[in-house]
Amino acid sequence: MGKYVCTVCGYVYNPEEGDADNAIAAGTSFENLPEDWTCPTCGVGKDSFNPE
Repeated sequence: MGKYVCTVCGYVYNPEEGDADNAIAAGTSFENLPEDWTCPTCGVGKDSFNPE
């Protein structure tokens, strides 16, 4: 499971940490995030992320 970086603000989604603020458990791969998940920093969708 690799990290993904937001191309808008630089936020890094780390699957080892998840996204506790949005009820995403640690160990959740980027591919398994809900389709409506958005960047917790700037609010863009998954399509604005690239693998690190």
